[in-house]
Amino acid sequence: MPKQKITKEMVVETAFQLAREGGMERVQVNPIAVRLGCSVQPIYSYCQNMDGLRRDVYARVRDFVHETLAQTDGSFQATGQAYVRLAREEPELFKLFALCPREGVASLDDLYRAEASPAMAEAIAGELGLSLEAARRLHLNMIIYTIGLGAIFSVSDPGIQADEIYAWQAEAYQAFLKQEKEQSSHGK
Repeated sequence: MPKQKITKEMVVETAFQLAREGGMERVQVNPIAVRLGCSVQPIYSYCQNMDGLRRDVYARVRDFVHETLAQTDGSFQATGQAYVRLAREEPELFKLFALCPREGVASLDDLYRAEASPAMAEAIAGELGLSLEAARRLHLNMIIYTIGLGAIFSVSDPGIQADEIYAWQAEAYQAFLKQEKEQSSHGK
């Protein structure tokens, strides 16, 4: 039987699966080689060092999260709830997503540009009658709040009920929306 050709994509996907099961600490050369049924040599040939492989895994985690969010109806509420479901169903991936290094992020504006779709702020502004800037602030506040809730949700045992998390999300949304409307009415 001919040897299977190991590709970089196979290495990254295997590392991703290991991280999915037990966090980034599971991403090591020997377990990857065992899963792929090969020696460590092909892994080292694609990954000059573990930092590079971990960057690839973080990129794969971000892609996974964005693919998951893209499966919603695209509404603001559905997207927020998808983060919470992801935290429950894929706690290791959610923790990696929440804690992954974000290069080039030196402000919350940078974070917003890195994490959010510009179309969402436009949709929020149109739906709620807010300025684009107010919609961005509302969206950023909800991103921060929801990722924080998701992080708590992903590490709670036996686990907070999703309905409780959704209720807190809804309350936070109402508070942030009220704040933006008040600021808008005062000309800020």
